[in-house]
Amino acid sequence: MNRGRRLRQNENIRNMVSETKVNKKSLIYPLFIQEGNGIKEEIKSMPNQFRYSIDKLNFEIENLLKKGINNIILFGIPDKKDCMGTGAYIEDGIIQKALKEIKKNFKEITCIADVCMCEYTNHGHCGILDENNIVDNDKTIKVLSKIATSYVESGADIIAPSDMMDGRIREIRSALDKKGFVNTPIISYAVKYSSAFYGPFREAADSAPSFGDRKTYQMDYRNRKEALKEALYDIEECADIIMVKPALSYLDIIRDIKNNINLPVCAYSVSGEYSMIKIAGANGIIDEDKIIIETTTSMYRAGTDILITYFAKEIAKFIDEGKM
Repeated sequence: MNRGRRLRQNENIRNMVSETKVNKKSLIYPLFIQEGNGIKEEIKSMPNQFRYSIDKLNFEIENLLKKGINNIILFGIPDKKDCMGTGAYIEDGIIQKALKEIKKNFKEITCIADVCMCEYTNHGHCGILDENNIVDNDKTIKVLSKIATSYVESGADIIAPSDMMDGRIREIRSALDKKGFVNTPIISYAVKYSSAFYGPFREAADSAPSFGDRKTYQMDYRNRKEALKEALYDIEECADIIMVKPALSYLDIIRDIKNNINLPVCAYSVSGEYSMIKIAGANGIIDEDKIIIETTTSMYRAGTDILITYFAKEIAKFIDEGKM
């Protein structure tokens, strides 16, 4: 009996019967937007990733569309910060301006707006602090709903709260519905672990906490059962898509979530995963292309339906070349 062997003899047949399929339409590419003009600044810890000023976005988005990538998630770097993160929800905030510009020029792009306060607070934490420098959950979710509403009013197609505050999905859903945005989906960062893999992102978004860490509101990476609890809480609060972040070291969590919920599962292949592969590839330690293909496939094999990845351009090319 050699049925398996027969199906592996020819590359076209292997591709036809492969259990895991990666589709360009499921890819989401992150973009970092900052105030100013004429800016395309490479992020030192993330080779070939850049911060863009709004006037430099058109060329990059045209490039993505040519590659078949129609989905982006936006992160803003404001020029001013304060203890309340007010720059996140003001009418002329960096993301609000970027959304309006993108939607004016590119109707076919799906814009996902990350909702968090860490880029906008002068202390770098994901919410409003109380007198003991502890994040006040209930005050924070009120502000998060203001941010989400402001983004949708500016053109966001999907809202993605990444703060990990309790009850924020319900608060945001209620705020959007009251404004008439009943059909705007919410991707919940329901399962977001406190991870060292976020290091390069904090440079990219200028969002490192000025004191302490985020372990009190992000998940403990030692916990597995808690992930499903967090996902089910957010589903009950009307999340439309459930995210697991990071991806590569949490494939078991992606599979657990996939097996137990009936919503699309999104994974975020984060900055540390990207930079390790890029830097190792540049130094000849690994075959970069093969590692991108293998690790990405592992995420989809684990149960990912939608993938946020800095490798979206490379993955799209590999799909066109028949390598994935």
